[in-house]
Amino acid sequence: MARREKVMRMSVELPLWRALAAYRVLTMLYAVGLFATAFDDYDRPGVAIAYYVVLFGWTLATLPRVQNAAACTKRFLTLDLAVALIGIVLTPLVANAQHIQDGGPTLPSIWTAGSVLAFAIKGGWRWAVFASTPVAAANLIERGHPARDTVHNVILVWVASIAIGYVVEVARASERTLARALEIEAATRERERLARDIHDGVLQVLAMVQRRGAVLGGDAAELGRMAGEQEVALRTLVSGGLLPVSRVSEDEAEGAVVRVVDEDTDDDASAPVDLRTLLAPFAAARVNLAEPGAPVLLPAPAARELAAAVRAALDNVRRHAGEDARAWILVEDEPDEVIVTVRDDGPGIPEGRLAQAEGEGRLGVAQSIRGRLRDLGGSAELVSTPGQGTEVELTVPKETNVKRGKAGRR
Repeated sequence: MARREKVMRMSVELPLWRALAAYRVLTMLYAVGLFATAFDDYDRPGVAIAYYVVLFGWTLATLPRVQNAAACTKRFLTLDLAVALIGIVLTPLVANAQHIQDGGPTLPSIWTAGSVLAFAIKGGWRWAVFASTPVAAANLIERGHPARDTVHNVILVWVASIAIGYVVEVARASERTLARALEIEAATRERERLARDIHDGVLQVLAMVQRRGAVLGGDAAELGRMAGEQEVALRTLVSGGLLPVSRVSEDEAEGAVVRVVDEDTDDDASAPVDLRTLLAPFAAARVNLAEPGAPVLLPAPAARELAAAVRAALDNVRRHAGEDARAWILVEDEPDEVIVTVRDDGPGIPEGRLAQAEGEGRLGVAQSIRGRLRDLGGSAELVSTPGQGTEVELTVPKETNVKRGKAGRR
């Protein structure tokens, strides 16, 4: 059986990086437009034009750098901030005094905020404080005195960048928590699947060896005793958890990553199969099978799981009602679902016995029957009256989504 690995990448950062890239381009064009409309305010327009050429080329050339956190390195952030600071400091050297006095924009204008926001998205609110502080100082130097509009703009950049940095940190923590939860869910489902398989095979064989050994006596009795001990130990392992969920989700540059390994057979793995062909082997001298005359079609994984649940129900009949108990299997093909009922004429199940068995690690009903049906999106209803037998009704929707993934490793 082939296995394939699915990679689910979750990140709220990627939209922020895309928005930042667009912001840098738009604000660069905006800064150039402001310069063109206030060209007469500049005593040295040639220096300003040279700066805008650099700003234009730098913005376009560094677009790949603001695509994700991995590409946005510390060196790039430092150079990017330097470009903004140089533009702010150059403003009083190229613009006339009236422009400065009237609170005219600096050469990079609001493009500067993009540099600070890159720090915030990359490293959180602490990096945002680190980047916005020199920007605030440069703006005060450019103006020459702490005017009200300058202070207002400085505080706005400070608050906005710190807030965005904090939001990014919270989002990253949420991503890691969600990835961890998905891995735990995948591992739990795999544990339940293995528990069903073990219950259907290994545990039943060990229990049989224990019973037969006690009957035969001698060396066989000792073998049966050892088999009983191993059965108890294995039941404890199954009920306690087969898979340690200790692997932390990968926290990559583009968000939290969860890897899920799915079992996959071939291209026809989910092709419909006739459920009757899977249930036919269960018919025996003391097991009566009643089924429709037409094929009962279900996706192959769902049909196999439903047949396994029927087998587990029949095993419970033989184990608890005795070899002489009779059982009846009824298959009903409804328009939207398939219903399989397994009924026996045994003594029934005492009240509270199922909960006690599950607490002892005996997961025949909890995992081999109800667990399978739950994973198929169906249900398993068990009705038992002491002295009147037991009836198990298994219902499976025809449109099923079998959950078979498990947490994988690289």
